[in-house]
Amino acid sequence: MTDLRPALFLDRDGVINVDKGYVSRVEDFEWIDGAAETIAAFNSRGWYVFIVTNQSGIARNYYSEADMHTLHEWMQSELKTRGAHIDRIYHCPFHDEGENPAYRKASFDRKPSPGMLLQAMSDFPVKREQSFLIGDKETDISAAQAAGIAGFLFRGGNLAEFAEWTLASFEDGNRG
Repeated sequence: MTDLRPALFLDRDGVINVDKGYVSRVEDFEWIDGAAETIAAFNSRGWYVFIVTNQSGIARNYYSEADMHTLHEWMQSELKTRGAHIDRIYHCPFHDEGENPAYRKASFDRKPSPGMLLQAMSDFPVKREQSFLIGDKETDISAAQAAGIAGFLFRGGNLAEFAEWTLASFEDGNRG
C-alpha cells in the first residue's frame, strides 16, 4: 500500500491567479503574490497539491475546455521553472444555467459540492485528516467541509504568507 500523504487543495481564480472574471487565456493570467512559492513549499514538504476549480465559463460559452487545458498546461510549465508543480488540476465545466447544452447540468463536482475533492482523494492516497483547502469563496469552504477536510478563506494578499499561517494554525488544532 502506498503511504498516505496530506494534500493542499487550492481554488484557482482568486487564489492562484487574480480573479479577473473567466480567465481563460495566458495573456489574462496574473499570478497571485506567493502562489508559486506556496506550491513549491508544499511540494518540498511531500504534500500533494491539487487545484479544484469551477469553470462555468465553459458552460457559458465564454471559452472552450481546450482553451482551459492550454492555460493549465502553461501554468504547469511556469511552475516547473519555479521548482513547483501541481499534482493534478480538477475542474468542473458544468453549470445548470449554461448556454452550451453539452455542459448545461447540475454537477456533484461543482463547488460547493465536494465531488472534485473526493475524486482527488480517490485518485491519490491522501491523508484526509491532515489535508486542507484554501479558497476565496464560501462555496470553496463548503466543499472542503463536505469532503471532510478543513477550509480556509483567502481574502487576498500574499498566498505564501497566508498558507504558512494556515498550516501553523491548522497544526495547532484550528481545523477551519
